[in-house]
Amino acid sequence: MTTKNWNDDARPTTAEGWTARAKEVAAVLATDAVERDRANRTPHAEVGLLKDSGLVTLLGPKEHGGAGESWETAYRVVREVAKGDGSIGQLLGYHYLWAWAARLVGTPEQIAAVEQLYTANNFFFGGAVNPRDDDLVIADEGDVLVFRGKKSFSTGSKVSDLTVLEGVLDNSGEHVFAIVPSDQDGITFGDDWDNLGQRLTESGSVLVEDVRVPWSSAAGYVDKQFQALTYNTLNVPTIQLVFANFYLGIAQAALEAGLSYTAQHTRPWPYGGDNKESATEEFYVLDAYGDLQAKLWAAEALIDKANAQLSALLHAERETLTPEQRGEAAVLIAAAKQRIIDTGLEVSTRIFEVTGARATASSVGLDIYWRNLRTHSLHDPVAYKRVEVGRYALLGELPEPTWYT
Repeated sequence: MTTKNWNDDARPTTAEGWTARAKEVAAVLATDAVERDRANRTPHAEVGLLKDSGLVTLLGPKEHGGAGESWETAYRVVREVAKGDGSIGQLLGYHYLWAWAARLVGTPEQIAAVEQLYTANNFFFGGAVNPRDDDLVIADEGDVLVFRGKKSFSTGSKVSDLTVLEGVLDNSGEHVFAIVPSDQDGITFGDDWDNLGQRLTESGSVLVEDVRVPWSSAAGYVDKQFQALTYNTLNVPTIQLVFANFYLGIAQAALEAGLSYTAQHTRPWPYGGDNKESATEEFYVLDAYGDLQAKLWAAEALIDKANAQLSALLHAERETLTPEQRGEAAVLIAAAKQRIIDTGLEVSTRIFEVTGARATASSVGLDIYWRNLRTHSLHDPVAYKRVEVGRYALLGELPEPTWYT
């Protein structure tokens, strides 16, 4: 991978500047995205690129060297990076969620400590939180919690500096989040992620054996009692909107790749009775691209609306968030997610119809967009997102917070 050194460049100071920086990163990633996908190697260099560019600390406090930017900017950055490489866009989006985890559930003291730690050290987050697996079991040993168990997925595993663990106390059934160093004897990453798409996300399994965490690091607990807020439940809407944004970036890249290939390589069909000199004059080609572009613009507008709404909630005072505000944001995000999944899969499939048979060559790499979208969009059934919107539209019901809503 061709890299870039930003050490001599001034760091951006505006949202527009950070979006431009993300586009620079995407351009570097795009140069060999297909080759790196085929090789399926651990993306150490790619995460190094994110760190060098300053994107890793985008949400970090300015006093510790971060950009202090908003979630609205972070979502846009994830989208742009995903245009260059969908896997790396996903890694960055998950990092932003886990970097915000202390704000979601932690005490003010924990928030300050975590944000200083990761921002000052330019640390990258991974997370071993998969609700479909059995929970990690946590033993309470007085002043210390001991995590044990296995998770099927741990996105960011071997490229992370810090890992978010989540488990259940064996004496009470209460859930506990904690942030721990990734490189330690008690954490073994399975190196078994070999899926159809999003191949560079390091999303394999993790074995957790006797990882010890002081009670003071149990997120949101004071004297072993959790301090509950509605704000705590924003974790799922936040990550679901990460999904929508990197899906959009992948779909936009797919359309751009199709347009470029058609303009340069696709030949007109010579047996149609109204023969054209160029594929760019073909009626069916123009019709298809017009349809796909319009649908992507509509999806983008919906996602941008959701980004602005959720970002405002994430940056407001935690105590002020109401269940109604949370539910309305979740419905909008469900609508945005279902729309970009349907549109993204359509774009990444139909581009073959207007690029031609030669575009299926492995060297062209148009398959990467469908593979990436198809793989991650199976994270949770999109039908349930449609039902959430349907219940709101028909019955006025807001989704109750769960691990997936």
